[in-house]
Amino acid sequence: MDYTATQSGFRQQPNMRLRTSMVDGSEGSQLFEDTSGAASGPQPGNQQPGPQAAGFPGQSILSDPMSNLAMAYGSSLASQGREMVDKNLDRYIPISKLKYYFAVDTVYVGKKLGLLVFPYMHENWEVSYQQDTPVAPRIDVNAPDLYIPAMGFITYILVAGLALGTQNKFSPELLGVQASSALVWLIMEVLAVLLSLYLVTVNTDLTTIDLLAFSGYKYVGMIVGVVAGLLFGRPAYYLSLLWCCVAIFVFMIRTLRLKLLSEAAAEGRLVRGARNQLRMYLTMSIAGAQPIFMYWLTYHLIT
Repeated sequence: MDYTATQSGFRQQPNMRLRTSMVDGSEGSQLFEDTSGAASGPQPGNQQPGPQAAGFPGQSILSDPMSNLAMAYGSSLASQGREMVDKNLDRYIPISKLKYYFAVDTVYVGKKLGLLVFPYMHENWEVSYQQDTPVAPRIDVNAPDLYIPAMGFITYILVAGLALGTQNKFSPELLGVQASSALVWLIMEVLAVLLSLYLVTVNTDLTTIDLLAFSGYKYVGMIVGVVAGLLFGRPAYYLSLLWCCVAIFVFMIRTLRLKLLSEAAAEGRLVRGARNQLRMYLTMSIAGAQPIFMYWLTYHLIT
């Protein structure tokens, strides 16, 4: 037993010495270099110069006179290109004139809608001018605008989608067909009026935008007719649409006669002469086409 204990003791001593030597060796020398101190931050004596001390390449570029000259030349080219684009764009799309047709306010919209639905009591239909320029629509209710036609067209498409939904016929494709057909008919109407004015050789201050505005006013009566039909049935649709058709006919006659007919006709005197007769027929044709389009674009929406 003693021998065994002694032998075991001799066996344990080398292990203890080996562990002690390993601990001492690890403290004396490391297998890998410790770089944690270098990564944590630069030493006070070995600081790298920052961008403020060394500078950056952009400073030399900006301080170069040739670079400044190139930048100025590029800016001038950009401004000239912008002016050229605005000039050519204004030639085909008169943006400055479009601002005039959207110069409206709430009071004007309310009065104009009332005039489109009930034009019988209105007396003065002449557009007011200021220094040979028509005043803005918000000042004169007789001035044409594009706000009501644009909003009327969008509202008509929405109401048409609602009517198709009540018939279980709604689909995005069918709604797109409804919108595109209404837009195509509007463009064809304006082109037909322009061609008629050219053939009759009428000297008028009516522009294409004016004709687009007058042709777009019929959407107000179309919306009234469709909404009445959805709420109260088909008889209400016919009655309300008939009222709005007569109202838009009177509105167009009284508005366009000041633009197309002669000054004598505008003052209420008897119109004589072949040319004035053609102008009168053209005015009545434009006004009479509005009820036809109103019925054509709405009759299938009411069952």
